[in-house]
Amino acid sequence: MSLRQSIEPSWYLSESFRDSDLPAGLSAWLLDAGSLTTKLVACCGSHFNVRPVSQQWERPLRSEQVLLGIRKKEVALTRQVLLLCDDEPWVFARTLIPASSFRGRAKRLAYLKSKPLGAVLFSDPHTVRKTMEIARFNQSHLLHQYANHHAGKIDEDLWGRRTLFQFAGSPLLVNEIFLPDIPKD
Repeated sequence: MSLRQSIEPSWYLSESFRDSDLPAGLSAWLLDAGSLTTKLVACCGSHFNVRPVSQQWERPLRSEQVLLGIRKKEVALTRQVLLLCDDEPWVFARTLIPASSFRGRAKRLAYLKSKPLGAVLFSDPHTVRKTMEIARFNQSHLLHQYANHHAGKIDEDLWGRRTLFQFAGSPLLVNEIFLPDIPKD
């Protein structure tokens, strides 16, 4: 099965979950409405870093297109990174910025390299978090396969969230997949 043919998980609004509905220790990560970057830096200090693994123009997955409100053939700049603590991957992140969103201040998002996206989004008082959804990923899901490809062999199911933001007046989507080494406090 090719990666593009893989199925997508079922996404659910974060408000529909209670702590007890989620794996022990992951609910604090999944349900937190603040900056994941800030939370990771609080855990890792100077040992936190971002490792870019890919950045390219591509068509989003169908559910991503719907959430972003873009046409089926429209492309998005897709940035995939690993968020690491002590060089251990804790989070696989996939950000999608539709081509139609690249204007004004949003243009600088194409040049982040190893700078955390959260540092940009949460430092701008006009950034709006629109929707946050949670999903469980098994090995047939594309985002699990991407995480597995970039972070190493992952045999277990993963949990993640995706957040639709409005930045500089335009939508962007951030997927955050929590990897097995993330602390479960």
